[in-house]
Amino acid sequence: MPERTPETHVIDYRAAEKLLAARDPRGAVKLLDRVIAAHPENTSARLLRARAFFAAAQLRPAELEFTIVLEREPDNAYAHFALARTYERQGHPDQARRHFRLAAALDPNPEYLQRARFDT
Repeated sequence: MPERTPETHVIDYRAAEKLLAARDPRGAVKLLDRVIAAHPENTSARLLRARAFFAAAQLRPAELEFTIVLEREPDNAYAHFALARTYERQGHPDQARRHFRLAAALDPNPEYLQRARFDT
């Protein structure tokens, strides 16, 4: 196998974005695994891999990746929202509500506000 370089990791990341957009989350995860193995600190790659896991209905790995992202970026509203959706799909409504509300508090995005259900 040819030597991996920072440039090939960028290419893999961009290709993973395209695969996820083309509804091939498992293909995206494969590419991102290599990127993250080489650059475990890369939060963008971890967030993209979390999204790919979620799209592939691999909810536990998605939860773990979103959690890692939030440990590094606790003010990432999107990661809170996506983690909430992950908890929701796993049948954990209380955990989901907490992260929906954190997302809405960090970013008044109408979808975040709607899902936060502050009125209940």
